[in-house]
Amino acid sequence: MGLLKKLAGQSAIYGVSSILGKSINFLLVPLYTGYLPKEDLGSFTILYALIAFLNVVFTFGMETTFFRFATGKGLSPEKVYQNAQSLVTLVAILLGASLYVSAAPLSLLFDFPGKGHLFQWAAMILTIDALMAIPFAKLRLEGRSVTFASVKLINIFLNVGFNVLFIVIAFHIVSGDILPSLQPWVSQWYQPNWGVDYILLSNVLANFLILPLVWKLVGKWKFELKASLLNPMWHYAMPLLFMGLAGVTNEVFSRGLFEFALPEGFYPNLTSREAGGVFGANFKLAIIMSLIIQAFKYAGEPFFFQQAENKNNPQLFARVMHWFIIFCTVLMVGVAVNLDIIGSLFFQAEGYAIALPMVPLLLMGYLLLGVYYNLSIWFKITDQTQYSFYITFTGAVVTVVIILTLVPVFGFIGGALSTLGCYLTMVIFCYVTGQKHYPIPYQTKKDVTYLCLAFLFSYGGFWLDTGNTVLDFLLHNAIFLVFVAFIFYMEKKELYSLIKSIIKPKHAN
Repeated sequence: MGLLKKLAGQSAIYGVSSILGKSINFLLVPLYTGYLPKEDLGSFTILYALIAFLNVVFTFGMETTFFRFATGKGLSPEKVYQNAQSLVTLVAILLGASLYVSAAPLSLLFDFPGKGHLFQWAAMILTIDALMAIPFAKLRLEGRSVTFASVKLINIFLNVGFNVLFIVIAFHIVSGDILPSLQPWVSQWYQPNWGVDYILLSNVLANFLILPLVWKLVGKWKFELKASLLNPMWHYAMPLLFMGLAGVTNEVFSRGLFEFALPEGFYPNLTSREAGGVFGANFKLAIIMSLIIQAFKYAGEPFFFQQAENKNNPQLFARVMHWFIIFCTVLMVGVAVNLDIIGSLFFQAEGYAIALPMVPLLLMGYLLLGVYYNLSIWFKITDQTQYSFYITFTGAVVTVVIILTLVPVFGFIGGALSTLGCYLTMVIFCYVTGQKHYPIPYQTKKDVTYLCLAFLFSYGGFWLDTGNTVLDFLLHNAIFLVFVAFIFYMEKKELYSLIKSIIKPKHAN
């Protein structure tokens, strides 16, 4: 129970920072939907799908590789850090420079004529992100979760601040609504036709300002490329690179493909790019589940590697999985039954609620992604990372096939089904292969039951509509409480044991 509490404590710190940070970042959704046209949101969706895809190339699996070689190989963690950071820095600068000089042709390829600066800024974002990747991993390995979380929050505050400055404040100053004395100066640099441009520029500035702080907190870094150390790290990392490429295709690239798969005129009064903007905006409503998965990954990855030599680790991993599913299913139902309220709060323009029915599918998809992160530990600690590519490549194929076949038929729902179908495939594939190579005694029947019931309760609460807002709210949350009561009944012995383990130390004092 002590190790579970340690993991829960680390996850809570990452989680609180992620929740606070994403909540702040989430406030950008009403800002974007209120101030930017749907076409700009479509552009935002495409560009950040591309950035997410290339981010995997820029770091090429070295974060997980760093954890593996710094914990379970008898090597000096500091030596591993110096070499990993040196290699990532070299690759990032070379790739970033190549992307920067190719900005003009890329702008034409992706249908952004005259917007080459967007791809130059994307190159800068990718390079700086890569330069911070291994230092952030080092903070996680050292258990400096508070430092990690604080720096991430500073970065988010800066990003949000620049977004508000450029998109809202500067707009109102130029319009003469506020601070008229600043109008002549702001008018000199403000570009009224920039929308997604200011989103990327804000990201560049926030990352640039945070980089020196990250390097200072981590400590001195000496450029060093030692072939005897980097060769085995490279072989370990390469399958993870391809896993990451396939995984990001599953996770975000589908948003970029959506507008190309959707027939023009499928939704009245929406172009395909505008529909892509609606799709991307509704994707953000599933961010609550996404940030919990992210927080768990931040804490779980170094934790799993540190426990790799523990003879009881299969039982420990099974318990972690079980409680992860319990927590996330409760969260999923709670969010899904209140989507009407959440949507009305964050969509500040008409035409976005049309895609709300896809959000429960996305919530379940992200939950399954978290299940996959739990399951994937078997090939990471046994150094069989080639399976990561097989599994995620299969998921990527499922994603593309579903998008190309179901989006033209079902629109937004088809796009969400690609996420759900992808991660469900990956979970099944990883579970079956993992139990053959590294058996873990998961509570499979109970966990699958909770997942299926959470899905049914989520859609049951979402679709229930009496026409009375107050009555709907009460009934929706009554459904949520029924699900919570069921979980409590099924897990009462474990919950009592957990409560006793928390209270007991206090009595001992």
